[in-house]
Amino acid sequence: MIRFARKEPSAILFAAQLIAVLLYPFMASTGAGRALFSVLGIAFLGLVVLAVRSTPGLTWVGILLAGPASVMLLIQVATGDDTLLPYSSALESILYFYAGGALIAYMLADHIITRDELFAVGATFTLVAWAFAYLFVVVQAIEPQSFTAAVHPQDPRTWVELLFLSFTTLSSTGLSDVVPIKPFARAVVMLEQLAGLGYVAMVVSRLVGLLVLRRPETPD
Repeated sequence: MIRFARKEPSAILFAAQLIAVLLYPFMASTGAGRALFSVLGIAFLGLVVLAVRSTPGLTWVGILLAGPASVMLLIQVATGDDTLLPYSSALESILYFYAGGALIAYMLADHIITRDELFAVGATFTLVAWAFAYLFVVVQAIEPQSFTAAVHPQDPRTWVELLFLSFTTLSSTGLSDVVPIKPFARAVVMLEQLAGLGYVAMVVSRLVGLLVLRRPETPD
């Protein structure tokens, strides 16, 4: 397992994030669940740093961002207080954006498509979705009621709701019932829409083209 994680860290990161999407809804209702959420956040920071190690990105930058964020998450676990949440979310957002950019550079570094690079396509998408979701947490802390929803429209939006908004925005499906209502929140959402279109148009299309070129020619 350790050998596989070192060889294909993008696959481990992608699988872990998909599993987390299914687990997050069960963590929001209890104090123990919120503590587990913070612990998972620390684990994901480690996986992100591991993924950055296999890319042209600088590992020390990832460690520099992950270290303080992990400390803040540990404090939240110990105290049960979310006062530091906007600050840890800001660091996590920067780290996830950096890791996403490093994975894109990793995928575009040559014309050879490896299995780990194919997993990196999904891992990069989830990294950017997580990064914007953490950014939404920061926006909501700076300007309360930046986002509304069909259920309890005046309440702060939960992490699952903001992650759902991020996924639907980045994928351009637009199916979210969570919407930005403040100007700056709408501006951030528009940037994510542009990022989603650019990722599919420039990165995914290039990798698909390279895969097509790799196919051996068949006789007529």
